[in-house]
Amino acid sequence: MDFVITPTYNERNNIRALVDKIFTLYPTLHVLVVDDNSPDGTAQVVKELRQKYPNLHLKQRTLKLGLASAYLESFKDVLREYPLVRTIITMDADLSHDPSLVGTMLKEMETYDLVLGSRYVKGGGVRNWALWRRILSRLGNLYARLVTMSSVHDLTTGFHSYRAELLKRYDLDAVKAVGFGFLIEMKIIAERLGARIKEIPIIFPGRTDGQSKLSNHIIYEGLIMPWRFSPLFSIFRSKRQKRNG
Repeated sequence: MDFVITPTYNERNNIRALVDKIFTLYPTLHVLVVDDNSPDGTAQVVKELRQKYPNLHLKQRTLKLGLASAYLESFKDVLREYPLVRTIITMDADLSHDPSLVGTMLKEMETYDLVLGSRYVKGGGVRNWALWRRILSRLGNLYARLVTMSSVHDLTTGFHSYRAELLKRYDLDAVKAVGFGFLIEMKIIAERLGARIKEIPIIFPGRTDGQSKLSNHIIYEGLIMPWRFSPLFSIFRSKRQKRNG
């Protein structure tokens, strides 16, 4: 059993197309939509689609609690309620992540513990992005890689395929970041757990409908959070604890 999880907030005009594409390509997959009380009626569209797709699930939340919270709650739910789950895939609901690549990810999961859809490996890239956003994303990833000494090229991609057994080794309650920081944190933890990680190239076109969720707070967190996983910071903290002890 394999799951796709996609969080939504005001994705009414995208969610139908995404769900249709996924089930057309992979009718045996399970898809969980996690909706944060979208005022545009996203959840109602999902309820209608459930009449057509028995493997479509909906988790409705009463507040807008964000990306990290949506994924962390859903990881726990799926791992608890579906003990036979093998793989959990995360993807955006705005059609930025191509469902046709899910099959490639599942194939790679025969060898790897975590497969990432990467914009920053050979063959990957972005389209329809303003120059400032291209620079922000490139420099942000380079900055996070240098601080954490990570070998992952695209630390802020949201297109993941996790082996369920890997997720069970996480302390999900200890994951604190919420925006891009969350995406970085999950990958760094995987590296620290010794996970076998593979990046496959994707072309990221950006959303075609709706508004970006990027904010100043998310950018700020992306600057601060990597230092929690910096080897240099760990050495400094260790020395400080010895001095104070």
